[in-house]
Amino acid sequence: MKSVDVKDLGKIAVVMGGSSGEREVSLMSGSGVLKALQSVGADVVKFDPAEQPLSDLAGIDRAFLILHGKGGEDGVIQGVMEFLKIPYTGSGVQASAIGIDKEMTKAVWEAQGIPVPRGMVLRNETDCEEAHRRFNGNLVIKPSKEGSSLGLYKLKNATLDQVKEAFAKSQEAGMTVLAEEYVFGRELTVAVLDMGEGLKAFPIIEIKAPDGDYDFEHKYFSDETVYVCPAEVPENVTEKIKAVVEKAALAVGADAWSRIDVILRGDGSFVLLEINTAPGMTPHSLVPLAARTCGISYEELVKQVAARASLKG
Repeated sequence: MKSVDVKDLGKIAVVMGGSSGEREVSLMSGSGVLKALQSVGADVVKFDPAEQPLSDLAGIDRAFLILHGKGGEDGVIQGVMEFLKIPYTGSGVQASAIGIDKEMTKAVWEAQGIPVPRGMVLRNETDCEEAHRRFNGNLVIKPSKEGSSLGLYKLKNATLDQVKEAFAKSQEAGMTVLAEEYVFGRELTVAVLDMGEGLKAFPIIEIKAPDGDYDFEHKYFSDETVYVCPAEVPENVTEKIKAVVEKAALAVGADAWSRIDVILRGDGSFVLLEINTAPGMTPHSLVPLAARTCGISYEELVKQVAARASLKG
């Protein structure tokens, strides 16, 4: 890990908030990043695109993007930064657009031979009937471009009516709805970061949520969820998962930092669920936990991510 002098970073804008359904989470993440940069003596300001004009970015040398959801992780704000010629953290326009689209991400990963759950797009009730039959009532229904488990429904031994109800609720997000097989196993997540020496997977985290329900509340507000880092996974399986998530991040072009969710089956096989190209930085977030396990403080993590802001071209 290369040393970072904050004086070399220039004036930094922490871009947070926005207008997506994840605004509250973004403000929590952004506040943490802002305070961390202030604590190490960086020249830093807050920028909320939902409340401030782009002219407020005049004189900014780099942007720390910590917007979550639509407008933040989908290539929109990245495109703005490219237009304004302001180097920014995280993935570029194309990688962000792919990463937020769960259907597209799976297609890219499948083409690379990366294991993913079986799935299908739900467009109507006939598709619901097919998904119910195909996955034997054990399925996950979710909007294709939403994050933080918003609009996500995990169904076990569900009736057809329950599938249709979940589909209708998930449709409220106004985007394509996906159905996937419910993969039973241990819930893992892996941070993948470039800390100046190439993209590397950090220690695996196991998520143990109450009743296996890692929803919005248990992600950001509840203290009931238990995180085990490093996860108690056999070394050979650990190394295989790390290798695959590194490959998966590069496959979508997420070569700066990201977090990838994994389900590990009892037989040692696993599938990748999705990628987050703008990982959370709240007190409950998992990238800081993985970094801390490696002896990297929150403040140092923020400095390292900020130092790799760039224009992607």
